[in-house]
Amino acid sequence: MRVRSALTALALSAAALVAPGFGVLTTSTDAFAVSKITHATATSMFSSVGITWSSSGGCSNRNVSTCTSFDQLNLATAQGAQTLKSASGCALNITGGTETGHASGTYSHWNGYKLDFGKSTCLTNYIKNNFSYIGLRGDGAPQYKAASGNIYADEGNHWDVTYYNCGGC
Repeated sequence: MRVRSALTALALSAAALVAPGFGVLTTSTDAFAVSKITHATATSMFSSVGITWSSSGGCSNRNVSTCTSFDQLNLATAQGAQTLKSASGCALNITGGTETGHASGTYSHWNGYKLDFGKSTCLTNYIKNNFSYIGLRGDGAPQYKAASGNIYADEGNHWDVTYYNCGGC
């Protein structure tokens, strides 16, 4: 119980770092607490460090697969993208967030753990030169693991990133 209380307090402390006026919802499970943020909070966080985003549908509706939404994104996922931007120095464009249409699972886009980043030579070189190759994912995508434990999968035209934590924020 002490561990759960400490993790909940830590998550609430992290949530307090979000820009004033933007919503954060903290939910908990038996193992840990996860802070969810709104689309507005995420876009503010991304803009503040120069991360861009785009969608093939030009929209942000979570329930439309051609949109790019950040509603219900985990705070640690948004912070992980900020960490990647800072550490890599690369231009980052997010092409997939929490919208419907991605694979399901506990650590999924829908549940706020994943972001897709458009491919660039800078980003690809950074990932391959700084993270450990850990083999092919079940669908054949090459995977690289950061020291933080976050996983970067090369899906051909974009990087699919699973954020278990903020990557050292």
